[in-house]
Amino acid sequence: MDTLPPLIWLQAFEAAARTLSFTAAGRELGVTQAAISQRIRLLEDRLGQKLFVRHPRSLTLTPAGQAWLPSIHDAFARLAEGTQEVFGSAPTRAVTLRTTPVIQQSWLAPRLLAFHRAHPAVAVRLVSAIWPDDFGPQGADLEIRYGRGEWADMDAVSLGPERLLPVCSPALAEWLREPADLAGHTLLHAVGFAVGWPTWLEQAGVAGLDRHCPALTCDNQVMTLTLASRGGGVALTHRRLSESRDDLVAPFALSVPSEEAFWLVRPRRRSDHAEALLLWEWLRPSVTGGAS
Repeated sequence: MDTLPPLIWLQAFEAAARTLSFTAAGRELGVTQAAISQRIRLLEDRLGQKLFVRHPRSLTLTPAGQAWLPSIHDAFARLAEGTQEVFGSAPTRAVTLRTTPVIQQSWLAPRLLAFHRAHPAVAVRLVSAIWPDDFGPQGADLEIRYGRGEWADMDAVSLGPERLLPVCSPALAEWLREPADLAGHTLLHAVGFAVGWPTWLEQAGVAGLDRHCPALTCDNQVMTLTLASRGGGVALTHRRLSESRDDLVAPFALSVPSEEAFWLVRPRRRSDHAEALLLWEWLRPSVTGGAS
């Protein structure tokens, strides 16, 4: 063999040998399972020997693959050491987190501050999105989306079930003793949610009362909550978005469930760098000190 095989072939072999999965190797390297399979096949053709035994649902290394793997590990380790000696450690890569402004201001803000205090060296870049179309597969390491968790090629972890309830300023709340008292008061609507005022009013026993109320409709909850906090009406919002605010109160105990929820999301085929994985684990509800 006159020359070494291409580096991407060697990377594919190392990842597949370590995980014993072409699918996992592809996910780690940010390519498809088919791309890993092709690179391994080209590498085996170059070497003239099989490196893997393909089973119906698994892989094992051939004796040649087992014998060669330590050399590949040693070569990558030497390359990493030499690179660090000459060029120093690689700069910390920023983690791009994309989510809606309302979740940034309420649920995310205290958790992000806690993460920053615990990991001050990790740079986080926060990007705003409002509508589902604003969330694309490129440009963000992590996202917090609202919906049913049904996004193709994405890993999604629910941040918990959602319930919606009315909120308003403390001064306005003094006039609201029961749901019927909403008559004549402005109802603040945020478009794009499966559950809205008609659903809450129906469960409160005052269906159709919204026909007797002025209405203001906004395309996001940031504005409805801002208007509500200034005495501009009553907003229907998610319980988690109002719990940390001292300028809004819930005049009624009734809340209604929603099939939609907030989800922590990341591209399934994207290879997470260490900083992104650290923030992902911090925000996951199951992790102590994180989102729970």
